[in-house]
Amino acid sequence: MATITVFGATGYAGGHITDEALRRGHEVIAVNRSGSAAAREGVTPVAGSIGDDALVRDLAARSDVLVVAVHGSADGQPYLAALVPNLLKAAAEGGARIGVVGGAGSLKVREGGPRLIDTAGFPEAARTESASHAKVLDALRAADTGADWFYVSPAAEFGAWVPGERTGTYRLGDNVLVTDEHGKSFISGADYAIAFVDEIDEPAHHRARFTVAY
Repeated sequence: MATITVFGATGYAGGHITDEALRRGHEVIAVNRSGSAAAREGVTPVAGSIGDDALVRDLAARSDVLVVAVHGSADGQPYLAALVPNLLKAAAEGGARIGVVGGAGSLKVREGGPRLIDTAGFPEAARTESASHAKVLDALRAADTGADWFYVSPAAEFGAWVPGERTGTYRLGDNVLVTDEHGKSFISGADYAIAFVDEIDEPAHHRARFTVAY
C-alpha cells in the first residue's frame, strides 16, 4: 500500500480522495493549515501549508504520492502556479509522484474549440480560480523535471454544491470536456476520487492531464 500526502485534505476533493485512499488500505498524511483532519485509523493529521518548502520536501521524502487539492488562487490572485517548480523539485528529490486536483475551465468544449473558460456564460465568480488553475497546468507542462505528475480536471459540474453519489463508474477524456448524451458534464465527488485513486494505484497518465465525468 502507498503513503499518500493530501494537501487540502479537509476540502471537498481532498476529503473524498482521502476517504477513497483509506478505503483501499493506503496510509494518508492529511495536511491542512490547522491540522484539523480527523485522526482516524490510517490518517496522520499535519498542520501546514503547501507553500512551506521545508514541509513539502519532508513529506515528499515520506510519501509515494503528493496530492495537491488546494485552490489555485488566494485573495483573488494566482497562487499555486508559482509553487509548481518547488513542488516538482521536492518530488523528484524525494521520489514521490504528484497528483493535482485541477479545474475544468482549461478543457476545450470540443476538438478544436475554445476552452470552457472562454465561452459565453462561463460564471464570472469562477473565472479567477479557473484561470489560476489553468496556469498550474501550464507550469507543469513547461517544467523540465524528473518528477512524474498527473493533473485531473473534473467535469464542468463538480463541487460541494452538486455532490452526487458514489456509483463506481466514470468516463475518461484528455483535453476535451466529457459530456453525456444530453450535453451534461458532471461527476460526483466520490466518483472523481475513485478515478483519481485508480490513477495512483495503476498509473496510466504520465506528465499529462486527463478529465473525468459520467
